[in-house]
Order: sequence, then C-alpha cells, then structure tokens
Amino acid sequence: MSQIRLGTNAVNTWCPGCGNFAILNAFKSALAELNAEGLPLENVVLVSGIGCHAKIVDYLSLNSFYSIHGRVTPAAEGIKLANPNIKVIGFAGDGDAYGEGIEHLIFAAKRNIDITMIIHNNRVYGLTTGQYTPTSPLGFKGRSTPFGTRELPVNPLELMLASGATFLARGTSHGSELLKKIFKAAILHKGFSLVDVLQVCFTYFNMYEYYDKHVYDLAEHDPQDYNQALNKIREWDYNSDSRIALGVFYKKEIPTFEERFLSKNKKAIDRDVKINEFLETSI
Repeated sequence: MSQIRLGTNAVNTWCPGCGNFAILNAFKSALAELNAEGLPLENVVLVSGIGCHAKIVDYLSLNSFYSIHGRVTPAAEGIKLANPNIKVIGFAGDGDAYGEGIEHLIFAAKRNIDITMIIHNNRVYGLTTGQYTPTSPLGFKGRSTPFGTRELPVNPLELMLASGATFLARGTSHGSELLKKIFKAAILHKGFSLVDVLQVCFTYFNMYEYYDKHVYDLAEHDPQDYNQALNKIREWDYNSDSRIALGVFYKKEIPTFEERFLSKNKKAIDRDVKINEFLETSI
C-alpha cells in the first residue's frame, strides 16, 4: 500500500468514545487501499452537512464541501453532474439525512445517481445535546421528549430499497474491518450507494453494549436478490430486540442518472451542431 497522508492538523473535537472515530479510521483505510489500487485522491470530493458527523471533512486532506442541514445529497448530486469523472462521497447524520433531507435522499436513489452516502446513524441529535431523530426508538427520552417519544422509528434501508437504491449496506462503529470493506464496495459501486452506520453517540445515547449483543455478519446472502434483501432489512426494525445484520444487503447494476442525462444532452448538442453547420452552409 502506498504511503499517503490523509490526516490534517485540525484538532479533533469529537467526544471521547464517539463512534465517529471508527468511521474516520475505517474510511481512511478504505481510501488508502483504493488509492493503492489506482484511485487518484484528487478525484475524490467529500460533502458533509450539519452535525457532529460533518467535522469528518476537517480531518481528511481531501477536496470537500460543507452544505447546510439536510442538503448533503443535492450538493453531492450537483458536484457529480458537473464532473461525472470524480468520486463524490457524502457524509450525513440520521437527523440530517433521514429527517430534513429525506426527500433529497429518496430522489437520489430513484435517479440512481453515482454518489456514495455514508450515514452516521447515532439515533440522536448529538450536536444539539440529545433530541430524538427519525431513527430513535419508541419511548426515547431526550431533551425534547423527557417523557419519551410517541413515534415509531423509520427503517431507512427499507425506505431506500423501495426508492430504488442500487447498493445498500449496514455497519457499526465497533466493526472497523467490516466497515472498511463496506466503504470500499460502496465507493466502487456504479450507482447510488448508501451505507447506514450504527455510529454510537457515547455521550447522549450509548448503544455499544446493545449492538455488541445483537449484531451479526451477513452470511450466505445473495445481494442481488431483492426479496431476500428486503427480508434481511426488515429483520430489525430499529425498535425491536431482534438480531441486527451487518454487511451488503443489496447490489444491482443499472444505468446511472448521469449516463442517461449526459447521453440525452450529447444528442441535443450533436443536433444543434448539425443545425448550425447546415445554416452556415446555406447562407
């Protein structure tokens, strides 16, 4: 593996025990291996939103863009359409992506635009000190719900599968080696990929013990089987006490949005060129 420097001199301000450290380290390892395998780091652009997760771009020596809350996905889409030859990777929190930004996420999956979304899903608003999010369990007690929430959580992977995502995976911040492999596969996938990382907020919602007791690696699973993927995704609904599968749930290869978009535009450009040439020769 080539020796590359991905870190920066920025002071890391995440809380001790935060699951974001594992995501950062797994991502750095994945990118270092991809670089050694031929991916130029100058062809990688990171996009982040608002929340504890967003600081990750400060700690990586790569091209990056800060977006506003809930808008990581459209910013990543715009960058990808402007330059289809680069790898665009978005980092967002569960509130950022599954709350304010859910409609953008759904349409990015529907379009199958070639971006990778990594969701730091700690199931709590950590930066604003402990409010519930779309993935918080029923009864979650936080600053905004001292008597517990009255809402069931969403299952984001089920929602993304129904929306047309062509790569879906889940990892945890206690499984760096598996997380690295998932990140590599997601980045290399041609199409919309989403990795839901159960990233523990040690300060406001410490789920390390719970996840350690319930997670298991997917085995003998065919990620090209839609129904099998759906069944595995539904096995844990973010509120039950059932087992939690980790790994790649679904993978499908179909044309990407930018391929369709650029193909259509090329035809229009070719048509306009021919019309202009005809007019010039006719005058």
